[in-house]
Amino acid sequence: MEALRILGDEHQSLAAILHAVRFMLKEVVSGRLQPDLKLFEAMIHYLDAYPEKRHHPKEDILFARLKARTDEGAEALAELDRQHQASAERIQALETALAAYAADPTKLADFAAAFDHYADFYRSHMLLEEREALPLARKVLTAEDWAEVDRAFTHDRDPMSGTRGKPEDFADVFSKLVAAAPAPIGLGAGPYRG
Repeated sequence: MEALRILGDEHQSLAAILHAVRFMLKEVVSGRLQPDLKLFEAMIHYLDAYPEKRHHPKEDILFARLKARTDEGAEALAELDRQHQASAERIQALETALAAYAADPTKLADFAAAFDHYADFYRSHMLLEEREALPLARKVLTAEDWAEVDRAFTHDRDPMSGTRGKPEDFADVFSKLVAAAPAPIGLGAGPYRG
């Protein structure tokens, strides 16, 4: 069940970025931190590119196998499918709010509200997966199912093409984000240089 470990690690990475942006926004709003727009842009890009290009396709493989095995959990899986399908709209709203803030610093509260909305949704999305879909997968998938899912999850370990038209190694991107993020959520080596 290597797939479950991979999904768990990926959820932790995504949760860390959500937490980091939320922390930084609170600090910027309070005046304790100067905004690093490049870091915000890079983190929002990560929240777009990583789930869409790397994470959700893996979950879709697991969920398809689960649907083939049982009707149990059909409502939760259908909701997760709908959420995956609507992810482009959610990230677009967040990117629009960030662009408005970058153009006009008085839009900070709007960006913070848009981010809170996005982060609250994404946390509930991951909880639905972790409370409904993953336990069901543990329950109903066979050893053969797991072997095939694990193979599919580990097949492509190479850096993959991202939304910026060049290969992205998301482990490297994540490391750069953590390095640039202010303490205590990161190493405080900012500003972000990409």
